[in-house]
Amino acid sequence: MPGENLTRLEAQERSSLIAVQSYVVALDLTTGPETFRSTTTIEFTARGGTETFLDAITTAVHSVTVNGTTLAPDAVSDNTRIRLEGLVEHNVVTVDADFAYTNTGEGLHRFVDPVDGEVYLYSQFEVPDSRRVFAVFEQPDLKATFQFTVTAPADWALVSNSPTPVPTPAGDGAATWAFDPTPRISSYITALIAGPYQSVHSELTSSSGRVIPLGIYARKSLFGYLDADYIFEKTRQGFAYYEQKFGYPYPFAKYDQLFVPEFNAGAMENAGAVTFTETYVFRSKVTDAIKERRVVTILHELAHMWFGDLVTMKWWNDLWLNESFAEWASTIATAEATEWTEAWATFQAMEKSWAYRQDQLPSTHPVVATINDLEDVQVNFDGITYAKGGSVLKQLAAWVGIDEFFAGVGNYFSKYEYGNTELTDLLAELELTSGRDLTGWAEKWLETAGVNTLKPEIETDAAGTITAFRIIQTAAPEQPTLRPHRLAIGFYGSDGATLVRTHRVELDLDAEASTEVAELVGLARPELVLLNDDDLAYAKIRMDPASLAVAIARLSQIEDPLARALVWGSAWDSTRDAEVAASDYLDLVLGNIASETESTTMRLTLTQLVQAAHVYVAPEKREAAIRRVGDALWSLAQSAAAGSDAQFQFVKFFATTPSTPEHAAALRGLLDGSVALPGLEIDTDLSWELLDGLVLLGEADEPEIAAALEKDNTANGQQAAARARATVPTAEAKKSALDAALNDETIPNALLRNMGIGFGHVNDPAVLEPLVGPYFDALTTVWTRRSYKIAEYTILGFYPGSLASQALADATNAWLDAHPGIPALRRLVIECLAGVERALAAQERDRRG
Repeated sequence: MPGENLTRLEAQERSSLIAVQSYVVALDLTTGPETFRSTTTIEFTARGGTETFLDAITTAVHSVTVNGTTLAPDAVSDNTRIRLEGLVEHNVVTVDADFAYTNTGEGLHRFVDPVDGEVYLYSQFEVPDSRRVFAVFEQPDLKATFQFTVTAPADWALVSNSPTPVPTPAGDGAATWAFDPTPRISSYITALIAGPYQSVHSELTSSSGRVIPLGIYARKSLFGYLDADYIFEKTRQGFAYYEQKFGYPYPFAKYDQLFVPEFNAGAMENAGAVTFTETYVFRSKVTDAIKERRVVTILHELAHMWFGDLVTMKWWNDLWLNESFAEWASTIATAEATEWTEAWATFQAMEKSWAYRQDQLPSTHPVVATINDLEDVQVNFDGITYAKGGSVLKQLAAWVGIDEFFAGVGNYFSKYEYGNTELTDLLAELELTSGRDLTGWAEKWLETAGVNTLKPEIETDAAGTITAFRIIQTAAPEQPTLRPHRLAIGFYGSDGATLVRTHRVELDLDAEASTEVAELVGLARPELVLLNDDDLAYAKIRMDPASLAVAIARLSQIEDPLARALVWGSAWDSTRDAEVAASDYLDLVLGNIASETESTTMRLTLTQLVQAAHVYVAPEKREAAIRRVGDALWSLAQSAAAGSDAQFQFVKFFATTPSTPEHAAALRGLLDGSVALPGLEIDTDLSWELLDGLVLLGEADEPEIAAALEKDNTANGQQAAARARATVPTAEAKKSALDAALNDETIPNALLRNMGIGFGHVNDPAVLEPLVGPYFDALTTVWTRRSYKIAEYTILGFYPGSLASQALADATNAWLDAHPGIPALRRLVIECLAGVERALAAQERDRRG
């Protein structure tokens, strides 16, 4: 829509003109199921002109008053922006308007619980969506105080950034809550959560001596599954860790954590009122990987209270710094303050693999990205912003020293509290505490794109003594920058049946093609040499031939989980780069995965195993590869320890990859109870996954899906049913799912996301071939008519990437050639194409054997 896509230049001009003091926002949530009334009064100063604009995506504007003068709404509002004229030094503007509830997870999302018919609301404002709830100067550097007054049904719970006040009756079963003003914060971290949420409360004492109230909220129908005591415990551990390491007490009045329906992300760092996906309320058994991920997410959002909320970037080009810091901080806090002590192995397996994949796409960009407008921001919530940035900060902490890093961060919080900053402000504080000049480091790491590859070259004499050791650094031709690295080199040798580290050296690696490591000369060559031991550096790692042979043969015997994760990661990366045949990767995984102890490493490796079998092996080998993987996973599940996380994961992944009548019989037996594995409970969510497998094989269809939904007519059940219906392996079912995604705007975000998962879940991708044309024909319409998240779910979720064929690549290139406009849309399509091209290269490598 015209005016929705705020540009950086517009934001800079507006920021140079005005400074905002306060917002007073009155919301009436009793006006019906489609819209709500919002009246906003803003006080601000104008320093250099008499005209600017407010952001407000409205359905109707009733009145606009500027300094006592009422303006004609139709003359100043296009339902996206409101033009403000006649400004003076001190201004008071009031906007009274109707705004729409959404079903997309953006703005003020409205959800009706199918279990009991109760209505639940929650806000999601990052990046530009507070303007869907009140009139606002929607940019992060125009901080102000926010005072919310909300009228809603009297039996609802209301939560915002400030502590919830005692409501006053408002008649007709309604009440009004008048919240105290917030500190100066950015609009995107304001929040409103409303509905008959149930809650449990506690408190903690901050390092400042203040008592901080704590609350945890969930829907009535899910509340019984909420393990609040555990969440409180992790929260307290995070508070203690961050306050001690940052040397700065928690900056807000209270800390509520709310689990909300149909959420678009893992969580959102609203100041003092963090919202989380309901995936983290465990109504059924989940893997240890998900349990650990929830802890990391809790600590990620808590870290944002300081980095992002207390101190905020001026513009979204430094979005990465917010998210990267929270990624890094939550991982080190998880490893050092909770029972999840191997969190860095999880980081390597999950975050690093995401970063390396993103950094090798044609759309890769420097960590400090060029953000010209809001559409640029939306597509930059990616593996560079989160995972590469977090990896780079880990590298930076190693570069300057961890104590110096924390000291600099603490000084940064104290100096810029409740203000806005740029990257250079943080680097200046780190230079002061560490004594290191970071100018060259920042240029190499933050202002250039791409990932380097590091490989050892080792020379020995006849006795096996190292006579030369050098590290070779290379870069892709399209991203040729070589970088300085802080890394460790580990030597591993046998200790009985295990491989353990026997020697370690840590060094600064120059930004050169070759670096000699003199301190290793004269040592005996070990069985295994591992570059980037402890995973300090951000780089793809290759092993010398002798070490690679040992690693492949004895991967399961490497004692340290992080070292194993590095080897797993290197093996997968080599497969993605078509250096290793996908069939050989299947051998490696199936021969070693049974003894992996880290849940996330297992989960990611099994995900990669399934991907390799479906799209990386040569097409003529695909059917046999899928059958082999299914056979092996079922065998692994049967032999795994009773009730173990490994057993659970093997069953779950088996359910995604069945292909034979024998597989169908096993799934059916698990589902009806005629087949049992010791210690494995077939609970509600696992039942849906088993049913998905039967649907994939054509052994279950609509009657069985409908019966399962009747037993589990919940939000989770509806999403699972949508996924299962889109999984039905017929041309008609796939076309029905695609047509609904493209045309039915009533489908909420969570259902659409699950439909996309089912749509791409195929053993024989030929069923998708007739849908390539209709998909591409609809892309521009989807992008221009739908909200960003809905467009993203549709474009990515329904791209027929399972085909992984040259014909799909050709069709994608043809669309790109015909549509040179809309850079953000093109980027999503280009990334889809890159996945197909990589699969084609991997297939050709696998064909050669």
